[in-house]
Amino acid sequence: MLTRKTASGFTLVEIAIVLAIVALLMAGLLPTISGQVERQHVSETRKQLDEIQQALIGYAVINGRLPCPADGTIATGQSGAGVEVSSCTSSSAAGGVLPWVTLGVSETDSWGRRFSYRVDPNFADAISANTLGSGCSVTPPTQSSFALCSPGTLNVLSAASGGSNIATSVPAVVVSHGSDGYGAYNTSGQQIAGASGDEGENADNDNTFVSHDFTPTFDDLVIWISPNILLNRMVTAGKLP
Repeated sequence: MLTRKTASGFTLVEIAIVLAIVALLMAGLLPTISGQVERQHVSETRKQLDEIQQALIGYAVINGRLPCPADGTIATGQSGAGVEVSSCTSSSAAGGVLPWVTLGVSETDSWGRRFSYRVDPNFADAISANTLGSGCSVTPPTQSSFALCSPGTLNVLSAASGGSNIATSVPAVVVSHGSDGYGAYNTSGQQIAGASGDEGENADNDNTFVSHDFTPTFDDLVIWISPNILLNRMVTAGKLP
């Protein structure tokens, strides 16, 4: 008597069911994996910003002034990329990207985009030609481009419209433009368009910035140089009386 040979392996229907189950599992895991990656990017960038903050203060202690910005339109590897501009006494020249070469820090945040940087010109001019800022009329110090009474002109708000003050009269601000990168300069020297609202305030090269928790339309990370910390460090280093 002949018997039908038992089939071995999976049928096409069984394979299709398995693939469907795997696809459903992957679809459920992707948001979790994506969220973990994004949190890692944020954490790494916050660490970079902490290092940048210390590098800026250290630069001021050594050189008697904060550095000018670098020109964000210069591509990586080209002459002048990452080097502070020679002068930033005008309002337009006071903003750009962080001079990573001058400071010896990372060029980009964890998303691969440059940090925006703006400095009060009174805190970044040469000691030999220092300006102290409005209302500061003491004898100019000999080892610093600014004095204990020099007021910063940069302000950080909780919102671009109707926001409250978070930090006022600060000497310098640094911005990572976050996951979407709107307003940031990339390594080819191009500024990424699309910044609007609160993110637009961090990309318009003026003296007002915005910092608050992440929202669907805001993912910037913002730090600033505290005038009290900067001045105290300058006094401790003997750069200011």
